[in-house]
Amino acid sequence: MILCLDVGNTQIHGGVFDKDKLIFQFRKTSKDQSSSDEYGLFLKSILRENNVDPLQIQHIAFCSVVPSVMHSLRGACTKYFKIQPFVLQTGVKTGLRIKYKNPSEVGSDRIANSVAATHLYPDQNLIIVDFGTATTICMITKEKDYLGGAILPGIRISMEALESKTAKLPRVEIMKKDTVIGQTTIDSMQIGLYYGQMGMVREIVERSKAEAFNNEPCVVLGTGGFSTLFDKTGTFDLAIPDLALRGLFLSLKLNTFKEVKNASDFAQI
Repeated sequence: MILCLDVGNTQIHGGVFDKDKLIFQFRKTSKDQSSSDEYGLFLKSILRENNVDPLQIQHIAFCSVVPSVMHSLRGACTKYFKIQPFVLQTGVKTGLRIKYKNPSEVGSDRIANSVAATHLYPDQNLIIVDFGTATTICMITKEKDYLGGAILPGIRISMEALESKTAKLPRVEIMKKDTVIGQTTIDSMQIGLYYGQMGMVREIVERSKAEAFNNEPCVVLGTGGFSTLFDKTGTFDLAIPDLALRGLFLSLKLNTFKEVKNASDFAQI
């Protein structure tokens, strides 16, 4: 079995693959101050709670956009699992050609998403929208050229900015709204957050289709914790919330076992 961990600014999103199947997922708040023991004990506990013996874990792969977490997480893997983890970072095989001016600046979560997407949709132009702490939008050509993209405030950051920078606006639940006419302050904030995020994403996606792909056909994928809020709204073609985990799994196979040749080698959606 393979344990994959996507370490974000707000949460650690984890999953376990048994052969090529993602058998369960979990989330944990990511904290800079957590020790290797805290991570190790949590991981062993969550595995047991999901009927997986920690001794069955043969490989661990992770990507992180939080540098301060990496040392503790590496320590947890070696101390509690006796495994040297695979880390998705600059220099490993991905099958992508990174066209960023400085490739090392591309977040490893964005690379993980792109690796999975190019294997699920080979020979197709791709736009990936990741709704996390920040919302990222990435463009990848059918030749697997990672062109770059855009980064904008995530829906939770926007909510926290409203709450912290205004005198009377409260913290609100982030949720899907069916109207744009709010009749309470909370409704009005929720509408603004939801449709504001949707509007920003749609504008960038539409411009990307012309600028990156000359209006050739492309597949638009949504991922990340908030992607399900925008499913079936026309913002993207398909939501795959666990895209980064699948990309980590593929990257581990590509660097440790053998090259993954096509989507049939990949866990089912």
